[in-house]
Amino acid sequence: RNNVIAFTNGFHGVSLGALAATGNGYHRGGASVSLPDVTRIPYDGFLGEGVDSCDLLERMIAEPSSGIDTPAAIVLETVQGEGGLNVASAEWVRQVEKIARAHGALFIIDDIQAGCGRTGSFFSFEGMGVNPDLITMAKSLSGFGLPMAVLLVKPEFDVFGPAEHNGTFRGNNHAFVTARVALEKFWADDAFQKEIAERSAYLAKRLEAISALLPTASVKGRDMMQGVDVGTGQLASEICARCFDKGLVIETSGAHDEVVKVLAPLNIDMPLFSRGLDIFEHAVREITQSTSIAAE
Repeated sequence: RNNVIAFTNGFHGVSLGALAATGNGYHRGGASVSLPDVTRIPYDGFLGEGVDSCDLLERMIAEPSSGIDTPAAIVLETVQGEGGLNVASAEWVRQVEKIARAHGALFIIDDIQAGCGRTGSFFSFEGMGVNPDLITMAKSLSGFGLPMAVLLVKPEFDVFGPAEHNGTFRGNNHAFVTARVALEKFWADDAFQKEIAERSAYLAKRLEAISALLPTASVKGRDMMQGVDVGTGQLASEICARCFDKGLVIETSGAHDEVVKVLAPLNIDMPLFSRGLDIFEHAVREITQSTSIAAE
């Protein structure tokens, strides 16, 4: 089997195999070659409330004339970081896994951005009742900002021979050391997870207040992976630019860059966290006030 099922607004990387599964048109355009062997299915909520895309997925895989080849794997993010902080429900994720099992496809969760505590627990899917065959992880994994990525694979699918899949840039020894220390320090008990929960609650409260300043804005995401959908990429970019002028680096996400995304360090000091969110709020207030004046 060659076909992989991926989802709208998914982001899995920009090397060719990962890019084929990525939905972002800007990055896909940079490949300048065809990106085959991936079928795109609507993510949870993509078609609006009341539409279950798992029903569509199941029907299209089961129907021999749908035009979709039986998949080798189904890959998803439980929270789409670059796609706009779209959050999949636990029930939807379970349904996707069930479909994968029914059709002999591997079930892959991309936890590169949502894992390592970003969504509260070490893995973003904890408590959902799923058991992925493969898990991709990176970013915060090294514990010190050093380049490191891993692929967790169930033993029965680990079929590579020694050095069969290799490369020059492998095995950063420094990153292995810091990653081990980070795992031992932060995940030996539930203390760090409780700290993340406290910061997450504070972030949600602050973002709700910021969102209330804009008539059509809404808060999106989970835990320490949240942001404000301000409606347009133009407004989001203006907010980010004003934040930058005040000393805060903050980015956008979403199909139209319409979400101002907060991805603060999980262990950020609360005074510094508060200061950063103050800058975000002040930037929004300035824009709303100037817009109001212009309208008058």
